[in-house]
Amino acid sequence: MRIGVVVHGPNIIDSGYALKLIDLLKEYGDVSARLGGTMGRTAVIDASLENVIDIGKKLVPSDSLKMFHDDCVDVIFLLNYGKSDVTGQVFGYKVYNHYVEKVDDNSIPVIQIERPGEDDGSIISWNGDLKLSEVLSQKLNLNVVSPEEVYNSHIRQDDISDNMTCRVVHGVSPGENIMVNSVVIGKTDSDRLTLIAEDNRIVDIVGGTLKGHGVEKLGEVDLESAIIKTGLLRKAKVKPRILQRDINDCFEVAFLDHAGEDVYKFRKCDVVITVGDDTTLISSDILYRFDIPIVGITDGDLDKVVEDGFKAQNSIIFEVESGFDDVCGQAIEKELFCENHVNVSFSNISQVEEKIIEIINNINCKYKINYIN
Repeated sequence: MRIGVVVHGPNIIDSGYALKLIDLLKEYGDVSARLGGTMGRTAVIDASLENVIDIGKKLVPSDSLKMFHDDCVDVIFLLNYGKSDVTGQVFGYKVYNHYVEKVDDNSIPVIQIERPGEDDGSIISWNGDLKLSEVLSQKLNLNVVSPEEVYNSHIRQDDISDNMTCRVVHGVSPGENIMVNSVVIGKTDSDRLTLIAEDNRIVDIVGGTLKGHGVEKLGEVDLESAIIKTGLLRKAKVKPRILQRDINDCFEVAFLDHAGEDVYKFRKCDVVITVGDDTTLISSDILYRFDIPIVGITDGDLDKVVEDGFKAQNSIIFEVESGFDDVCGQAIEKELFCENHVNVSFSNISQVEEKIIEIINNINCKYKINYIN
């Protein structure tokens, strides 16, 4: 039997269950595993699992499922470790339904293993092969939950008829950041959260407070298909693994102004300029694994989205006046970068720093500089 495994998110890896489940599934056939999502990639690197879980492509989970479908495997597993049984099961429902929309036939069984090791952990057979689900549920001591139970318990209430688009977000707690497509757009103040959009722009939150700057940065969004997360992207305290990177023939400086971009495409650069507090925090944490320093443009409006934000030695953080990080970032992009967002006209990070100081001074913006030694 050919088995495809889609591993989602860092928690299933940090818990050790991703590898345990992959090893267990090898008892039933030949297993191939792949992962999508930026923070999940980091967890794979820290756990030295690159030869076990394919992280070569940045894919949303439904596209990873489709790739195994197109490979004609016999069964596909989705491994996840949600913040709660509700968030995990709702996640699986949405992923499975996005996947179904992308395939011509739905004959390959899709089985989700959710929150293994927890009392509320479960196995969901989304489209058949109940026998294998029941066997695994006994081995793993997990409840078997039907798709109908997930829909009736958690999804039906999302069917809101209104002139505006609404989306209920499950399993939230007060005081958590709300991230839409990797942009922080607000903070929860309740355990019930609904996002409301009009003309593809978020205009209100029920159960939270909007962050205007974040909503502006997000721009237009399809609320139904958007990736929404609350709280920390990665909770586990980890020891980062540093990988040796190739030395370029020339000194490459890259530009990154959105945390949702594929940071890994810059893993061979010598320096990455990052714009915004959240983008700087997430990107520097990832680039730390490749020993790549960043030059961050921030304004002190930080929303904590990872437990620890690591930064490579020789990184430089510019903290500018409130609201000026984007203004400075746009000026840097316009003056230093072309379409591919890579510049090779510098020979070291000190030259990059000097040029950025010149650009910020021309904007007449106050700033201070922090050096990471």
